[in-house]
Amino acid sequence: MTKRFLVSGVYLGAVLCVLAGGAARAQPGAFTQYADYSGAELYMRFCAACHGESARGDGPVAATMALPVPDLTRLSAQRAGEFPANEIREVIDGRSPVMAHGPRQMPVWGYELWIEEGADIEAEARSREMIARIVRFLAEIQQLEREPQDRR
Repeated sequence: MTKRFLVSGVYLGAVLCVLAGGAARAQPGAFTQYADYSGAELYMRFCAACHGESARGDGPVAATMALPVPDLTRLSAQRAGEFPANEIREVIDGRSPVMAHGPRQMPVWGYELWIEEGADIEAEARSREMIARIVRFLAEIQQLEREPQDRR
């Protein structure tokens, strides 16, 4: 097997485990149990496998990715101190592709949450609220100071 095939298989397996929560989903509403989770709890459940517990792009699945997983604590620092909440919301939701970002490696959480919540108007509201909580959490953990330069 080629390395690319192995990486793709590992990535697909990891995504499926994250989406399924380690068990088969039998009916809509499986994510309802997360409806009251804080942004930090939702991040840990849906994002930390790739982005890491500290959101620095060092999650256990990150090593299997073809492209580096972004450090989510530096989003504001990369944009002159402004947190790009709308852009981050769109990336997490994933239903409106951002072509400038290139190929999408992460799950389309907006669709996944909407389907699991019942694919109706109420499900849409719940999925958007859960994504908004993750965005607020990411805004709270931004590191604006410069990291020390490597002095060799």
